[in-house]
Amino acid sequence: VKLAAIAQQFTQGNINFTSNNLDLAVNGQGFFRLSDNGTIVYSRAGAFGIDNQGFLSNSSGLHLTGYLADAAGNITGALGDLQLSMADIAPNATANVTVGVNLNASATAPLPAFDPANAASYNNATSTTVYDSLGTTHLSTMYYRKTAANTWETYLYVDGVDRQAAAGVPDTLGFTSLGALTTVNGAAVPPGTTTSASFNPGTGAANMTLTQDYTQTTQFGSPFGVNTLAQDGYTTGRLSGVDIADSGVVFARYTNSQSRAQGQVVLTNFANVQGLRPLGDTNWTETPDSGVALTGAPNTASLGVVQSGALEDSNVNLTEQLVAMITAQRNFQANAQ
Repeated sequence: VKLAAIAQQFTQGNINFTSNNLDLAVNGQGFFRLSDNGTIVYSRAGAFGIDNQGFLSNSSGLHLTGYLADAAGNITGALGDLQLSMADIAPNATANVTVGVNLNASATAPLPAFDPANAASYNNATSTTVYDSLGTTHLSTMYYRKTAANTWETYLYVDGVDRQAAAGVPDTLGFTSLGALTTVNGAAVPPGTTTSASFNPGTGAANMTLTQDYTQTTQFGSPFGVNTLAQDGYTTGRLSGVDIADSGVVFARYTNSQSRAQGQVVLTNFANVQGLRPLGDTNWTETPDSGVALTGAPNTASLGVVQSGALEDSNVNLTEQLVAMITAQRNFQANAQ
């Protein structure tokens, strides 16, 4: 009897989905890069969770490593243990508001002078929530008043106070005969924006200035409607969940509907995976026979993609192996007789 070779099987296993979005499966080539107190090992097993210090780790306490992100959520090229920040995300003051409404071309111009307390003095109004630098909410209301064919006035009030660039002086919107916005305050579109006065929100926060983008506003012969109303501010938020993209980027989700990249899972491949030395517990280590570790982002070079909320099954079919063992045993018995 002569032993020809001992070969490890690194073929792709079936991928089964789980209810834990921190479970990761590699679809294609590559290994997860894990840190064992600074010692780097490699594994295809992707059952991860968050430990009490915010590190992404497996049941053995090994930390998943990857490219780290800076405080602004930009992925850097620095490799390290992936750790989620448990701190609240800071608020962001509203600076820009996108307004996409349709003003009814068939509307008649109101007769009374404009007064926000008198609904007969304007045609339509819409509101949105804006945020100051401390994350406090304020109600921003836009009033629309037709003055002539294809001409409208708009007034901006925040918390019931006139915030026009010049108090009491409205901004004007001009439209073509086809209903497209053509001028804002007499200036050709683009840019199609209006800017409020700088005002103190009254909460101890920094002064605010709101720029409103009206380029998506139209004037057609249909009822008033709000198609787009968005602003770029948000209040403070607490960590509420974690998502991992196919690219390996780890996103933290916050209670204020914001998300921020916390890092990016990397994969590592080798020129000769048969040269890896098994450590047990589904871990391998690099050897001179395996070649130098080639580490990069998922779905780059020869590396596979990362599937979140899934685990790779063993690539060994136990039933098939058991049948093969019984067959070999019968052959041995027959030859022994």
